[in-house]
Amino acid sequence: MQKRPLGSTGLTLSAPGLGCMGMSEFYGPADEAESLETLNAALDIGYDFLDTADTYGLGHNEELLGRFLEQRRDRVALATKFGIVRDAAGSRRIDNTPAYIAAACDASLKRLRVETIDLYYCHRRNPETPLEETIGAMAKLVETGKVRALGLSEVSPATLRAAHAIHPIAAVQSEYSLWSRTPEDGMLAACAELGVTFVAYSPLGRGFLTGAIDPKTLSEGDFRKGNPRFQGEALAQNRRLAEALGAFAATRGVTAAQVALAWLVAKAPNVVPIPGARRATRLAENAAAMDLALSTAEIAELDTLFAPAAVAGARYAAGGAAGIEAL
Repeated sequence: MQKRPLGSTGLTLSAPGLGCMGMSEFYGPADEAESLETLNAALDIGYDFLDTADTYGLGHNEELLGRFLEQRRDRVALATKFGIVRDAAGSRRIDNTPAYIAAACDASLKRLRVETIDLYYCHRRNPETPLEETIGAMAKLVETGKVRALGLSEVSPATLRAAHAIHPIAAVQSEYSLWSRTPEDGMLAACAELGVTFVAYSPLGRGFLTGAIDPKTLSEGDFRKGNPRFQGEALAQNRRLAEALGAFAATRGVTAAQVALAWLVAKAPNVVPIPGARRATRLAENAAAMDLALSTAEIAELDTLFAPAAVAGARYAAGGAAGIEAL
C-alpha cells in the first residue's frame, strides 16, 4: 500500500484511503455486518486512512467506526468533519461558530470512542462566521489534544491561504475526479505551494465512472436518483464518457475504476483519493490502481475526453451545494 504525508504533521496516510459515508447513508440501504467485514478487509490489505463525518447517518457512521476501532485505534489515521447540521426532519444548515465547533468535536469523540481525532475538517464554510473565529476554535482543539491536524472541505484557494496563515492546514478535501476537475483551477497548486495534502472524495464519480452503475436500478434513498448528472440528457451524455473510459481501460487490461484513480494521483504527488466501498470486493482493485502508471500521452487523452465542458449536469442539486465555495 502506498503512503502519502499528511501535510507537515509527520503522519502518513494510505493511498487510497477509505470513504465510509456509504456505510450509513446516501447510497441506499447498508448492512452493518457487511460494513464491518469491509473495514476489517481494508485494514488487512493495508488501508489505514478512514474518512467519516458527524452528519453521515446523523452520527451513525461515527458510531459504526467507533465500535470497529475499539481494539484497532493505533492502526488507523482517522478523519471526521463538522459543520453540516441536519436533523431527522430534513432540515440542513451550516454552522462554523466556535461554540458549535467545540460541542461537535466532543460529540464526535464520544461517538468514535477515541481521545484524539487525527484530522478534523470544517465540512462546509459559512461566511457569516469570520474565518479567524472558525480556525481559532479549531486551533484550540489542537492545543487541548482533542485534534492532531486541521482540514478544510470544498473551500476556495483564497480561503485555504487565509486559513493557513492563521493555523497550519494539513489537508483540503474536495470532490475530484475525471468528471469533477474544479480543483485544477488553483487548488492543487495552492496545496502544493503550502505543503497541504489534497484528499479527493468521490474519485470514481459516485461510482458512475466504473461503468457498473445503472441509475434505473438505484434503490430508494439513494441520493444519486436526484443528482443532475444521473438524469435525462445529462445521463445519456455522461454514459458515453463512461463507456469511452471503459474502452480505454480495456486496452490496458485494467478496470475503468483503476484508470480513473491512476489518472487522479498522476495529476499531483500530494493527492490521496478516498473511494467509498461498502463491499470488500473493490478494496484490492482500488489499491492496485496506485501502481498503474499512465503515460503523458494517456493522461492527455483522458484530459481531453473528460474536458469539463464534456461532462453534463451539476455536481449537486441546489440544496446540496450550500457551503461549497467553488463549483
